[in-house]
Amino acid sequence: MKLLKMWNQISLVKQIAIGLIVGIILAVSIPEVASSLTIFGTLFVSSLKAVAPILVFFLVMASIVQHKKGQQTNMKSIVVLYLLGTFLAGAIAVVISFLFPVTITLKESTEELTAPGNAVEVLKTLVLNMVDNPVNALVQANYIGILTWAIILGLALKNASDTTKTFISNFSDAIAKMVGWIIKLAPLGIMGLVIGSITENGLESLLDYISLLGILIGTMLVMALIVNPLIVYINVRQNPYPLVFKCLRESGITAFFTRSSATNIPVNMELCKKLGLDKE
Repeated sequence: MKLLKMWNQISLVKQIAIGLIVGIILAVSIPEVASSLTIFGTLFVSSLKAVAPILVFFLVMASIVQHKKGQQTNMKSIVVLYLLGTFLAGAIAVVISFLFPVTITLKESTEELTAPGNAVEVLKTLVLNMVDNPVNALVQANYIGILTWAIILGLALKNASDTTKTFISNFSDAIAKMVGWIIKLAPLGIMGLVIGSITENGLESLLDYISLLGILIGTMLVMALIVNPLIVYINVRQNPYPLVFKCLRESGITAFFTRSSATNIPVNMELCKKLGLDKE
């Protein structure tokens, strides 16, 4: 119990680093024995893929159900800033990928994939995904269909009783807590994934993943420390870095999974008010 308590006191990022190192050592020193531990990586990835569609479905539905008529949400500003940030992140990622190309060895897919022939085919596929059977959308992780049905069902339940709304909200919180439990198993999952990669493709494959990880972290730092602060400054004409550094320090990588509410993260409320993000 004492060892488990000490382990829980270590931050998740450090736990993942330990799992990564242990996975490398085991894969290099005793590959025959370590290969049996790849099941941890498979279980971790499968668990995340299984719970993610349900989490998205209930989070979106619960947020719509809980919204009260006449309540100011500032959704227009949030959506515009989100789309702008997403577009800039994608553009920067493409530029960096061409500047620092990395080749990754992947398993061959057994599915035959064909690119859409024209824009009409793309729109047709989009519409069909939107009206996909909701159960099938959850099973197949069709997020377009999941979002569509979550919005429709959320709107349909806006006039439901408070008991029903509370149940949906509690169920959404429970699923979010489940995701948090799965994330706590990330060290074992990363260890299993690393062992599988090294035993199947050799130690060289790990170097490719490390290069890819460096590029990903570098791109995220560019967004977090340059692009996003610039967007904030243009909107509020105030130094954004106190808010940026406080959010990075308090939330880190796993804030979304380990915090049940944004109120757990202290931020510069003055900046939030100027951005219009201080209301529900």
